[in-house]
Amino acid sequence: MKAFEDVIIKPVLTEKTYQTISEKRYCFVVDRKANKTEIKQAVEALFDVEVEKVNTVTTIGKVKRMGRSEGLTSTVKKAYVILKKKSKPIAFFEGMAQ
Repeated sequence: MKAFEDVIIKPVLTEKTYQTISEKRYCFVVDRKANKTEIKQAVEALFDVEVEKVNTVTTIGKVKRMGRSEGLTSTVKKAYVILKKKSKPIAFFEGMAQ
């Protein structure tokens, strides 16, 4: 098992995720090999909250061009974490909810 800091890479901060913060739903970029159980344990340990549900999405990298040269964007795994109703919000995201 990996360290909790290695499972969660960074939060996803977009307009769509800002709208769901008030519903206690957060989005994180996670390690591609992490499963839902590891993600749940990492969020609970790092942010001291209770997780109700974890949904994961893997987005495949796209081909991008600049002139004649081509490259790939990286493949990313995102986890949408829903907290229990009685759980407090994650402190990192406080003040961002609309």
